Amino acid sequence: MRVKIIGTGRAVPAQCVTSRSLDARLGLDDGHLEAATGVIERYVCEAESQVDLACAAARLALADAGLEPIGIDLVIGGCGVPYQPLPSTAPLVMQRLGLADGSAAAFDVNSTCLGFLTAFETASRLIEAGQCRTALVFSSEIASRALPWQDQPEIAALFGDGAAAAILQQAAPGEGRVAANLMRTYPSAYDACSIGSGGTRFDFHRQPEEFARHSLFHMDGKELFRVTSRHFNGFVAELLDRAGWQRDDVDLVVPHQASPFALAHMTRQTGFATEKLIDIAARHGNQIAASIPFALDVARRERRIAQGTKVLFLGTSAGVSFGGMALEA
Repeated sequence: MRVKIIGTGRAVPAQCVTSRSLDARLGLDDGHLEAATGVIERYVCEAESQVDLACAAARLALADAGLEPIGIDLVIGGCGVPYQPLPSTAPLVMQRLGLADGSAAAFDVNSTCLGFLTAFETASRLIEAGQCRTALVFSSEIASRALPWQDQPEIAALFGDGAAAAILQQAAPGEGRVAANLMRTYPSAYDACSIGSGGTRFDFHRQPEEFARHSLFHMDGKELFRVTSRHFNGFVAELLDRAGWQRDDVDLVVPHQASPFALAHMTRQTGFATEKLIDIAARHGNQIAASIPFALDVARRERRIAQGTKVLFLGTSAGVSFGGMALEA
């Protein structure tokens, strides 16, 4: 697919919370959570909403692209957790950005932590088909909500809030292309990472106790590690084969920021040099679907992506799925 990124932006809330301050709040030994998670600090929403973060990131991406909102004719939200179950988040972002009624299509896709890549691919295919000209793709997450601080503080301390967005347009030959997309799902681990309430699984009126019990995030780290260790390296090899790339051809790896320790394990497992990896997990935590585009914006602002750079996006998500994209910038 001939598509290029013409702008990116990212946003975080005002409040930064250190792991050591969380230790004091929870009555844990000083340094416990930092040692257990590798996360030093993360940003947490107080006054800001998920839509506020999405619009802030989108405006920065538009400014980076040199566009006004009126230039957008497609808005796709790729959030792991939506602003509300119904309607989707993208139309509200479209409204808040000042796009007129009927001037664009707006909808959400959800593949949890891989939501941005799914939204990117969807937008790329619509651009390639001539259904739109300029797409805004965003992921915005308040990951600090519904965390199991009482039962699993080491899991809860992995997460942070943030948003990021990208502007996509069709590329001329030699300007950029998506060389390959790939997703593989292992539903045997479906229950390893979940928030059970909020949909139709539990009825709030008839099952209040079950609804409350399943309203917090749950993660079985050992099960996720088992699936990843068994299958992820083969997944990466298949993605590279589809792109026609060798591992040494990859200039930059932009991964989902699951945790500092998960990134270190992925680096060892896949064999990519650490200097090729964008690693921001220690200072931002796991921002769910916003992690990949957030890291992408960091890479672009640090001028680590230029025309012709071969970028490999990689991630895992609840479900459990592996996802990746090979992009020639």
